[in-house]
Amino acid sequence: MDKNSDYQKDIESIRHMMEKSVKFLSLSGLSGILAGVYALIGAVVAYSIVYFPQTPFDYRNQSVKEITIIIKLLSIALTVLIISILTGYLLAAKKAHKLGVKIWTTTSKRLLVNLLVPSITGGIFILFLLFYGHYGVAAPACLIFYGLSLIQASPNLYDEFRYLGYTEIILGLISAALPGYGLIFWAVGFGVLHIIYGAMMFKKYDR
Repeated sequence: MDKNSDYQKDIESIRHMMEKSVKFLSLSGLSGILAGVYALIGAVVAYSIVYFPQTPFDYRNQSVKEITIIIKLLSIALTVLIISILTGYLLAAKKAHKLGVKIWTTTSKRLLVNLLVPSITGGIFILFLLFYGHYGVAAPACLIFYGLSLIQASPNLYDEFRYLGYTEIILGLISAALPGYGLIFWAVGFGVLHIIYGAMMFKKYDR
């Protein structure tokens, strides 16, 4: 009986070591929460530019065709992205130091590549959409390609990220079917969902 117990412990130890070798375990749930907060702040600023003083639930298409507004919205999205990435890196570095592991490993480099390929592809595709005037599907495309990025990178992340990716894709498809409400779906996808999943991650892995 004791021998079987020792075998079981050895198997669990090996499995844990293998998981650590392929999973990027330094990602902090707090970074997801903060990224969601940043996105919601960005959505509020975008609302003040596009909709205010009307409700964002009103169907409006003409305003977002103005090039000055498009540039402002892109600037907001880029600012949120940069701050979120910087926050994620700083918190990941802090967690890696706490765990006594290196942040830049073969796994983290593989994760970065898996994230960047669909993300950069999606970014270029969205720029083409904006260039040719397809503004109504730009926000859905952001959600869909972000979801694809998470699924692509999920083998090197916690399982929750794969589910988040599926949710983002579904939300993006719904958004594509309801043009004119892109800001609302963008706020839900990048704001609310990040906060929910970030809180789940923080409770499960960071405490």
